[in-house]
Amino acid sequence: MKLTIVFAGLLGVFLTPALASTDINIGGNSNSGISGQQSVSVNNEHNVANVDNNNGWDSWNALWDYNTDLAAVRLFGKKKCIVHRMNKDAMPSLQTLDKLVKEKKLQGEGQGGPPPKGLRYSINPEEVNDLSKLGKPIASMCRGIPTYMAEEIKGASLFFYGSHCYDVNALWLLNFSYCGKVIEG
Repeated sequence: MKLTIVFAGLLGVFLTPALASTDINIGGNSNSGISGQQSVSVNNEHNVANVDNNNGWDSWNALWDYNTDLAAVRLFGKKKCIVHRMNKDAMPSLQTLDKLVKEKKLQGEGQGGPPPKGLRYSINPEEVNDLSKLGKPIASMCRGIPTYMAEEIKGASLFFYGSHCYDVNALWLLNFSYCGKVIEG
């Protein structure tokens, strides 16, 4: 009996860090290259990463769901949620992101580090009716606000949406541009 209790206690001590969330705050000063304050949380148990950008009306929240390979950004000032497939060639794996967070490699990089990868998306103007097909984390984040799907734009068509885009710069790693008429209002 005592051996079982000791084993269960040791298992909990060693397993908890692997399943726990890791948090870090970055940005916030005028030389950081990021407006506002950003924080990232990595939850290995649920395979999601959450990035918050707190900057008044330009605040947003991004959720990267590695179980569904979907990403979503909730634009607070626009009162809209945009969902798209994750580009695995550009976006870091959950393990890489978790490692960067734990090693505090996202702090202080700013404009001195390598340039962020740029991704541009065209937003489908048709509102998503059934949020449940997006997975529980994204459905919970987008519940109650208009939600739209977006497709990545590659190649020469990048210049087509120049005036109707909303840019999200995440962690000095990625620059997302969400383009389409739904961003105007």
